[in-house]
Amino acid sequence: MKLQNISVRKFLRLVIMGAASTSAFLLLTLYFFTDSSTLALYGLLLTITFFTWGFFFLKFFQKKISEFTNSLCRTLDDMISGSERPFTDLEAETSFSRISHRLERLYNIMQINRHKVEEEKAELQSLLSDISHQTKTPISNLKMINDTLLARRMTEEKQKEFLQAAGSQLDKLDFLIQAMVKTSRLETGVITLEKKKVPFTDTLTAALNSVLAPLERKQITLFVDCPDNLTFYHDSRWTAEALYNILDNAVKYTPVYGSIRVNVQEWEMYFKIDIEDTGRGIPEKEQAAIFKRFYREEAVHDIDGIGIGLYLAREIITMQGGYIRVTSNVGNGSTFSVFLPKK
Repeated sequence: MKLQNISVRKFLRLVIMGAASTSAFLLLTLYFFTDSSTLALYGLLLTITFFTWGFFFLKFFQKKISEFTNSLCRTLDDMISGSERPFTDLEAETSFSRISHRLERLYNIMQINRHKVEEEKAELQSLLSDISHQTKTPISNLKMINDTLLARRMTEEKQKEFLQAAGSQLDKLDFLIQAMVKTSRLETGVITLEKKKVPFTDTLTAALNSVLAPLERKQITLFVDCPDNLTFYHDSRWTAEALYNILDNAVKYTPVYGSIRVNVQEWEMYFKIDIEDTGRGIPEKEQAAIFKRFYREEAVHDIDGIGIGLYLAREIITMQGGYIRVTSNVGNGSTFSVFLPKK
């Protein structure tokens, strides 16, 4: 039998039996060599005294071990349930006190992880709710169009109108899915931004090219002021994505015949990109919320959008060490200022 497999109680019994056997053997040996019963009696009394004190010591030791074990189990149960912080006596110098210090550290780590899991769970529930809300309308419209096409006889021109409407709803779903995929990849680190020293004009041109068609449809005038030789470290692809989202937002909320100005300036520590529009403006109380995922003002629900573009833009700029600031007055347009670090 291995020593580590023996219980403490059984080990103590073996020690007592071994000590008793050894004492009896020594007393008999003493009596045999000295032939003195008095000396043997004194030895017996000394042995009894030793065993008596040993018995009290072992009972005390067993009680302390039991108290320590029970206290440790209660503390661990409380930690597992998360109902109570481990008690730590800072003045005590016992073994349990030393363990308590470490248990408290472990408890704090467990609480942080528990809160993090709860936050992630709440965020996931919110995300699923948002996705469900965003996809409900396009899917309902597609079902209605499909049922109408199957149930009614109509001219080829009318069928084309319905199919164009279905295509518009599919575009909304596709945009939502693409935006969610991009956001998810950035947040989970699947995609990492690679900052390289490239001309900023290429980045800005890529962003502007994506909004030229809607600009022409609404006959919005575009003004761009950007130095030709501006080169600095940034992720060109994802920065263009961020700027496109801001520009797309500006085009949506700028009325027909309005104007959008893009102005790039070099500051001491940052490059500042201002995107100014002549749209409806954003109320001050809403300006902090517009960067939240899926957030949209009640007043703009009649305009196409899902409320994820500005959130994605802020994530991309923040991951490069920059930030976005918005200034706006209702009825006087908005200015989104993007700050990107020089290094």
